Amino acid sequence: MVLKIINKSTNPLPKYESEQAAGMDIRCNIAEPITLAPMERRLIPTGLFIELPAGYEAQIRPRSGLALKRGLTVLNTPGTIDADYRGEVGVILINLSGEPQTIEPGERICQMVIAKHETPEVVEVEALSDTERGAGGFGHSGRK
Repeated sequence: MVLKIINKSTNPLPKYESEQAAGMDIRCNIAEPITLAPMERRLIPTGLFIELPAGYEAQIRPRSGLALKRGLTVLNTPGTIDADYRGEVGVILINLSGEPQTIEPGERICQMVIAKHETPEVVEVEALSDTERGAGGFGHSGRK
């Protein structure tokens, strides 16, 4: 599989930071630092434009270190980039901490996971098959 990328930023191409990493780190494309107030969200540009093969999506996910140490996370996680989208990859960051958080130019702000997906035929039916679980959800199996 090939991921085609146009890079209009001054940052290097996204890359995997370890040999078995599932996600490649994405950097912000900003000229000046951006400070997010507590609970503030903002669309952060990356300068990246991608072309995925049909049957694949790119998932934008938070970086665990930013989430734990600074309270910065991706708001619509995972964000999905469809194979037919050709616009700039933007990342919706939110500051969930109690302090202002500053994002520096070129900082790694999220990770991108490439995933294969299916496009099923959708069929309307009158009933679904029975299972032991049935309609149980939202903690129905208890806490322990």
